[in-house]
Amino acid sequence: MEASLSLPTTFLLLLTISLSFFSPSSSSHASLSVSPKTLTRSNRTVKIQWWGVDSPSELDFLGIYSPPASRDNHFIGYVFLNSSSTWQSGYGSVEIPLVNLRANYEFRVFRWTYDEVNYRKLDHDGNPLPRTKHKLAVSEEIGFGDGIGPDQIHLSFTDREDEMRVLFITADGKDNVVRYGLDESILDQTAGTEVKRYEQGQMCHFPANDSLGWRDPGFIHDGIMKNLQNGQKYFYKVGNDNSGWSPTFSFISRDSQSNYTNAILFGDMGTYTPYRTFYRTQDESQSTIKHILHDLQTLKSQNKSAFISHIGDISYARGFSWIWDEFFNQIEPISSQFAYHVCIGNHEYDWLNQPWRPEWAFPSFNKDGGGECGIPYSLKFKMPGNSFLPTGTSAPDTRNLYYSFSTGVVHFVYFSTETDFESGSEQHKWIENDLKNVNRNKTPFIVLQGHRPMYTTSFEERDSNLRERMKRSLEYLLIKYKVTLALWGHVHRYERFCPINNFECQNLNSSFRFNGAPVHVVIGMGGQDWQPVWEPRLDHQDKPIFPQPLRSLYRGGQFGYTRLFADYEKLVLEYVGNHDGQVHDRVEIFNDLFVSNNNSDNNDNSSISISSNDQNNKSVRLKEGVEMGVYVKGGSLVICAGLLGFLMGFFWKRRRENKEGEWTRIKSDEVELVDS
Repeated sequence: MEASLSLPTTFLLLLTISLSFFSPSSSSHASLSVSPKTLTRSNRTVKIQWWGVDSPSELDFLGIYSPPASRDNHFIGYVFLNSSSTWQSGYGSVEIPLVNLRANYEFRVFRWTYDEVNYRKLDHDGNPLPRTKHKLAVSEEIGFGDGIGPDQIHLSFTDREDEMRVLFITADGKDNVVRYGLDESILDQTAGTEVKRYEQGQMCHFPANDSLGWRDPGFIHDGIMKNLQNGQKYFYKVGNDNSGWSPTFSFISRDSQSNYTNAILFGDMGTYTPYRTFYRTQDESQSTIKHILHDLQTLKSQNKSAFISHIGDISYARGFSWIWDEFFNQIEPISSQFAYHVCIGNHEYDWLNQPWRPEWAFPSFNKDGGGECGIPYSLKFKMPGNSFLPTGTSAPDTRNLYYSFSTGVVHFVYFSTETDFESGSEQHKWIENDLKNVNRNKTPFIVLQGHRPMYTTSFEERDSNLRERMKRSLEYLLIKYKVTLALWGHVHRYERFCPINNFECQNLNSSFRFNGAPVHVVIGMGGQDWQPVWEPRLDHQDKPIFPQPLRSLYRGGQFGYTRLFADYEKLVLEYVGNHDGQVHDRVEIFNDLFVSNNNSDNNDNSSISISSNDQNNKSVRLKEGVEMGVYVKGGSLVICAGLLGFLMGFFWKRRRENKEGEWTRIKSDEVELVDS
């Protein structure tokens, strides 16, 4: 006779089975520990340890939360437990560097199994987002200590050459100042700061205006260091005695008499995060910053000034506000020492109700800004000029749309491809007025920068109408006012075009005397990897354009940046790859006035080709495009011989003083990221 279960026994058994089914974590006694409990500027990496995770799943994960009151599914990021080598034993640890979000952090461990994967809730790469149904453990809170001072420090030029602006973030918005001077031990000058902030209700749409994406952005301080001497090394720090001071940084002031220009330029860099989040972040941006820092430190050691130009698609926050915090902490090693200049891109701005959204532009303008509608961009940066556009809502005006400045021998112009640039618009009027008033004797070169390219052979079909409108509205201005170089982002690859006007090449050389048409270069390879390769694909045989058309002289697929050097004789732009630190493309544009005044033989039919395999970039090969007659050559030699001694003596000293920067390769992956 079979034994029957009593009612209480049956009930308990069913209850146990039920709890096991509906709560995989019920039998787990997982625990978390976190150290250190208090973080500082110099010690902000936290170690999280867990143990007691029964029957671990390879999908179990650690959620990162700030503030601690955030809902389980409103993490700022997550790390899979299987990133620890001991995870299968139910214990392990990870180390995560954190940024100051002006609120404490908390960590939570969750059980997640394959049968719970929801393929309707995906991240930017199409991967399912973790589910937070089964919480196993919660840590204690940790945070940054008091008195650590401001952070997210970044410099920019003002409209005056004897000034430098500095912006930074604090948690409380109280009085903070800038102390600066020529002696690091005696910061004897003080500048006050203006304070601004923005609110959740001013954001335009999800996720920026939702608790999923919103975090308190802190207070933005804006101070100006004034009456700076030409080309001098200044030291500065920001903060106050109560809340603490930043480290002391330094920069080289602008020199109004300088006859050279150095700059680092790129687009679409983005942000590295030590965790996964709702959108893809840009791991390669770390490498870009590392290489740029190395180059800038080289210049600084030579007491040479420089600045950084980031032409749109800056942090890729897209409505998740803590990504801006990660971004500014990432760039601080360079932006605290060199002016960091930007122009607006689609991922800082675009939203469905933006003021300028003509019918022809519907394919181009969507919700790429994640509901930010340009607000963080407009307040966290302050560029020269006073361009603005009302949003039409309670949100602050959109700023930093178009502006210009000159440094050394180059005039730099920035404009917005996201707002009205057509003939008759305020922006169009400003661009023409700015270009026609450039002093070409002082600044013989003009570099125009905007986010979406006027020319590209990549897969950008949705912007075809916009490119056509740009050509119609702006290209004639570039020709009329002899713009030297036009730089663009948006396409996450490097591509250099010939000097071009309405698809017609003026020449096909890489070294030439300027002849009236700008060289267009797409430099959106700063870190974002969401872009097809140059080769054709089965589903898009004609996108990108393949084979490579004649007007496209160089197409590169490596992440990297460009560096610009110019003196009165020539402007040089080089494309440097992150993977090897080498120059992969180079263009030299000679000043037509300088060359013609000094009877140089450089002409439109000769070019200097730099071997990309030469690590020191010193191997030069001269290619003659047209044979000159013997008698013409002889006559030229006679004339040149008479002037040779004079010319060499006249230019020798200046060339020695202002020769191209001695760029050197990074020899180690370990590069010190903070330098005063």
